[in-house]
Amino acid sequence: MGLLTTPERSRMMSGIRGKNTRPELDLRRELFAAGLRYRLHRRDLPGSPDLVFPKFRAVVFVHGCFWHRHEGCVYTTNPKANSDFWQRKFAGNVLRDARDVTLLKESGWRVAIVWECAVKRSVSAAGRAVVEWLPGSSPDLNVT
Repeated sequence: MGLLTTPERSRMMSGIRGKNTRPELDLRRELFAAGLRYRLHRRDLPGSPDLVFPKFRAVVFVHGCFWHRHEGCVYTTNPKANSDFWQRKFAGNVLRDARDVTLLKESGWRVAIVWECAVKRSVSAAGRAVVEWLPGSSPDLNVT
């Protein structure tokens, strides 16, 4: 496989979405089928969570393993080209994620992180984990 030109890479990267990704849509469909209702991408909350459950004072982030650096995951690869840029980018993403979770918890929100690989492996298992966590009192959930 040859290297991409700058315009080709730019076109490819512009197609990567931050909202309404396939794993997010799959999880939303699963939770809706389980009878749960939610709000999407509330911009007034830190990190603009993917799913917000005001009734349970809980939020769910559906994190892509590559972009949010899921440790030990096969999808967490490191690009060889322009590695300094990518290391800074990934470090910034991880710091921002941690800051957003901290701010949400300090505001009294419970936070769940559902990783892309968990949804790909079994959307029903990932959905079940969220459904079981929501009515409880556990402050956080990490579905891997």
